[in-house]
Amino acid sequence: MSENRKLLIKSIALPLLVGAVAGLLTRNAMQDFDVLIKPPLSPPGWLFPVVWTILYTLMGISAYLIKTTDADAEAKSDALMIYNYQLIVNFLWSIFFFNFEWRLFSFFWILLLWVLIILMIRQFDKISQTAAYINLPYLLWVTFAAYLNFGIWWLNR
Repeated sequence: MSENRKLLIKSIALPLLVGAVAGLLTRNAMQDFDVLIKPPLSPPGWLFPVVWTILYTLMGISAYLIKTTDADAEAKSDALMIYNYQLIVNFLWSIFFFNFEWRLFSFFWILLLWVLIILMIRQFDKISQTAAYINLPYLLWVTFAAYLNFGIWWLNR
């Protein structure tokens, strides 16, 4: 197997693993989540793992594109540092929202994630427009997730 193929697999595996661990850690909280009042446009529960799997895969591909460009090593390092930060913030949001049930705190936390995604996209865009653009669905989904997060907090105060 070529080195690039191995790097691609590792790059995709990392965010998928982060998502899988978050899913495992929050699976028991889903029963409580099911009984919450949800805002309009709330999708069915089965859609979330499907969407997140696609988004984590796209994140991994974008990280791979950054890692394999001929760009300046410092620029790549800065971009990937923001990528890693947003991945950590993404992971923790699930714990805060589902396990700790810190709904309002989670809303502000997801706003932090939203800012980090924008910063990541901007950094990626300096290196690879493709890497930046394939994260736009992620930004849109997190925007929608912030709406759901706030709506759930508001409706279940």
